[in-house]
Amino acid sequence: MSKLNPGKKTVELHPSARPSRIRRDPLHTKQAERLSTNAWWESREWEVRLAVIGILFFALAINAVVFDIGEVLSH
Repeated sequence: MSKLNPGKKTVELHPSARPSRIRRDPLHTKQAERLSTNAWWESREWEVRLAVIGILFFALAINAVVFDIGEVLSH
């Protein structure tokens, strides 16, 4: 008989069970806690809110100037 050593290892037919990666809870980090406390300032929504407020104040200022000019020219 010949003494051949096969180069391949045997295949494990029943691999050990490992936990599912999909159902694993995310790690709690300090950045996640910081973002949750500063969510209003960290999101892009505050820029939209500030833009709307700025547009409204600008429209009110133009409205006031037009009424003042109309009042001055009517006398």
